Amino acid sequence: MPGDNAARSPRTVALVGPSGSGKSTLFEALLEAAGSPARRPADPRNRPPTTEARLSHTSYLGDEWAILDCPGSVEFAYEAAAALSVADIAIVVCDPAPSRALTVAPVLHMLAEQRIPHLVLINKIDTLEGGLSETLAALQAQARMPLALCQVPMTEAGRITGYVDLVSDRAYRYRSGQASEMMAVSSEMQKVEQDALDKLVEVLADHDDALLEKVLEDVKPTPAELYADLRKDLAAGDVVEVLLGAGQEMHGVRRLWKKLRHDTPFVQQTAARLGIAASGPVLGQVFRTQHAGHAGKLSFARIWRGTLQDGVTLAGSRLGGIQRFPAGEAAKVNQAQAGEVVALGRLDTLATGATLGTQGGETLAFPPPPSPVYALAIATTDRKDDVKLSGAMQKLLEEDPSLTITHTEAGETVLHGQGEIHLNAAIDRLGRIGGLKVSSHTPQVAYRETIRHGVHEHGRLKRQTGGHGQFADVKIEIAPRPRGAGFEFIDRVVGGAVPRNFIPAVGEAAEEAARKGPFGYPVVDIAVTLHDGQFHSVDSSDMAFRTATRTAMQEGLAKADPVLLEPIERVTISVPNDFTARAQRLLTGRRGQILGYAERVGWPGWDDVEALVPAAELHDMIIELRSQTMGLGTFTRRFDHLAESRGEARRGAA
Repeated sequence: MPGDNAARSPRTVALVGPSGSGKSTLFEALLEAAGSPARRPADPRNRPPTTEARLSHTSYLGDEWAILDCPGSVEFAYEAAAALSVADIAIVVCDPAPSRALTVAPVLHMLAEQRIPHLVLINKIDTLEGGLSETLAALQAQARMPLALCQVPMTEAGRITGYVDLVSDRAYRYRSGQASEMMAVSSEMQKVEQDALDKLVEVLADHDDALLEKVLEDVKPTPAELYADLRKDLAAGDVVEVLLGAGQEMHGVRRLWKKLRHDTPFVQQTAARLGIAASGPVLGQVFRTQHAGHAGKLSFARIWRGTLQDGVTLAGSRLGGIQRFPAGEAAKVNQAQAGEVVALGRLDTLATGATLGTQGGETLAFPPPPSPVYALAIATTDRKDDVKLSGAMQKLLEEDPSLTITHTEAGETVLHGQGEIHLNAAIDRLGRIGGLKVSSHTPQVAYRETIRHGVHEHGRLKRQTGGHGQFADVKIEIAPRPRGAGFEFIDRVVGGAVPRNFIPAVGEAAEEAARKGPFGYPVVDIAVTLHDGQFHSVDSSDMAFRTATRTAMQEGLAKADPVLLEPIERVTISVPNDFTARAQRLLTGRRGQILGYAERVGWPGWDDVEALVPAAELHDMIIELRSQTMGLGTFTRRFDHLAESRGEARRGAA
């Protein structure tokens, strides 16, 4: 790690963790401890949930920092993943209750997968009930790497009043809103401290042969050795340090700052972890896009290498301003150096995830968006705004790549995302971006129809209106085909009963007529055979044969024992194995056919449950699944086949 101040480039820390853990309160407490004005609400329960990553710049003891407060809801996990992709270190903020430890599993898994250095801060430590060991054990069950407890709480009259720092062998008493007061370690705490220190050393010795040798020889390591080991293991992602605090009361916040200051990798180390060459032209990456009204498009980016000057050309666009956010307020600057996180103005050609530089050639990886699990059909309340809606949707997708938009055969515009809250927030943003009023409803299911029996049908058109009339006569057979075989037209006319030049019109009309069957849905898996007919040398035409064919198709399909088909999806639900049985009951309650379950690959303690489920049952399944799994359950889906709809589905389609 660079040691001199000249090499201490700006660093970036991301706060992540489940909703309700107190991330936003800690975010504001860190800024306050660094000298920014206090902005924490008196009652954090009145705070609206975070749906977008918040950025603020500050300095602490001469070091420059960018802090990213990431959303905690699983529905906005992609926003957090994007922020983590440019962070030097992450702080996982969690609740002290052991029962809530499971909610940290997804973020711990993501950090381990990407080898991002991270700490765990057990927040709201002043509300801990029972012993800390239960919380640690519950957290360890969700973590891939060993947890290293670096502080132990001190209690008086059953209330946590401070902590002992194991490495420095110092005790600190909490003081609300102030820096903690250093004090001597009490005699009753010395045994607790020594036991915890022994466990910490054992964890570190697993990754350091020299330290292991000292442990075996019963030689006590020095604080300097322990600090060096912790720093090394943190950067390598081998160990996760655990600290204590309470952001609302400012407990442990300054100690957290000191830990960040000493152990957070610099941009050169993070760039090396990501495989970015140390030398070369200016290089950065856009991790977030925001359309800021009259200010235009802002591209939030981390500068990995070099110094970016305002006014340069990037990806064919002239950079129109650089902004930093001291204490959360925008401030223009002329340049951004390596390590900084800044907002870049008017780079209309750059999307979220784009690599930026004054010279092309390098492309940096970026997290792929997750599969959608919830959808809503959207429309403007005033049809005159449809053109504006299209432009607003394009901006919305630039801001949030985890959203997708499709257009269905029913004429619906469908917005897909990660849940009800996610899509409602997106619809609100649509209104702000485009000045629109947008309504939403459940999308229609793409039902299909087919027939059970074949029929012969006669279609005839004879019309005389003065001058040339219209005449066509067709005899067709409509027969079912195997599921998935599609539509087929067969010409078996002999003897010129229908002239060759009219037969293509018959085939096209038959296929067009199959687009809407007796139930109002497209008809699939049928064969239409033209085997006879009549014509008139003057009055017959393509149009006449089309009309006769459509008549025959409409009447024939209604007589062929039509049946409604519904799409069946292959669904894989992923849940902690404590909830596997609930997931199975949820699937069977939605007409699902369980195919089996197995341990989720790479996720110890989690299961994948696979089933075939009618698409009509999936619209709000994610809401029920999350309500039954502490918000953790998710699923993927893909079309599998069409199957005859049961009575309840047929009634729902009527």
